[in-house]
Amino acid sequence: MTDLDIRTVPYQLHRIATIMTADPHEPFEAEGVLNPGTAWGPDGELYLYPRIVAKGNVSRIARARVIIEDGVPVGVERLGVVLAPDQGWEHGRLNGGVEDPRITYVEPLGIHVMTYIAYGPLGPKPALAVSEDTVAWRRLGPLHFAYQPDLDSDLNLFANKDIVFFPEAVAGPDGRPALALLHRPMWDLDWLRPGEGIRTPAGIDDERLSIWIGYVDLEAARRDVRALTRVEHSAMIAAPEAAYEEAKIGAGPAPLRVPEGWLLLHHGVSGPVPKGFELAHGSRYTAGAILLDASDPRRVIARTPEPLLAPETAEETSGTLGNVVFPTAIEEIAGRHFVFYGMADSSIGVAELVHSDR
Repeated sequence: MTDLDIRTVPYQLHRIATIMTADPHEPFEAEGVLNPGTAWGPDGELYLYPRIVAKGNVSRIARARVIIEDGVPVGVERLGVVLAPDQGWEHGRLNGGVEDPRITYVEPLGIHVMTYIAYGPLGPKPALAVSEDTVAWRRLGPLHFAYQPDLDSDLNLFANKDIVFFPEAVAGPDGRPALALLHRPMWDLDWLRPGEGIRTPAGIDDERLSIWIGYVDLEAARRDVRALTRVEHSAMIAAPEAAYEEAKIGAGPAPLRVPEGWLLLHHGVSGPVPKGFELAHGSRYTAGAILLDASDPRRVIARTPEPLLAPETAEETSGTLGNVVFPTAIEEIAGRHFVFYGMADSSIGVAELVHSDR
């Protein structure tokens, strides 16, 4: 439950610049660059991992060095592709892609964890890759959600998106140290079998796509990093509320630890939402924020009633999918926090996150 009368979200986003736009001479970027992850390399450089889209809507994950001038990101130097849909489960006969990476440096494990969406023969499925040097990424495979009898459902039946890990360990629902992650199941099964319809789990009355939390056993992951793919104790924590997110919501960058709790930047969608996995032409994607309790991130303590960033510039209103700002990464540079976000599924922008009282 949201305790909006207890706290507000004292943060703002200020647009800075567009730092990457699709190169029309690069075939892998023919349909856009968007929705990046970020990671600091052992060389002290910041790297961007954009989703790049080739003709036919085939996505890859690239790597680029972020050019920083006077403490502000201003551009990128392209360094090639780090992940392509070359595994059988990452593509179908008429589709394919590794999409929308979110990268978290998971401090208790000392590794970078990349979540991404494998667009395979059964639609979007979440998957993981890990890296120690930010150059080579090792696939761990698809996520597997433990069966929970109280849900009267199997979360593995459903497409799932917007997966992101917390950077620090938290107390799990069973009291043991755990690694938390956010995810967003998609309940409509008509794409798989016409007439099957929307099948929400027990106790979930809102059919709209919402933010869920799940947990990975920390000690198991320390023994074997492949345990990161085994998710337990899933529960919905935030459904659409405000007008700017009336259609659906999803997590953005890795939650940021702030004095007020965990700050989660998210995207809210208003307007029409098509069935299946088609582009939502006519919808409007904006960026908002949610504060989660520091000791129990299942508990929402505040939400922004209005978006922090909405599509206004030409790069944000016109592109492969117009009217989109889609935050996916946040990094601290010289004491300032910068948010990297997709612009109309065609470019990548950067905005500064600032405290409202500063």
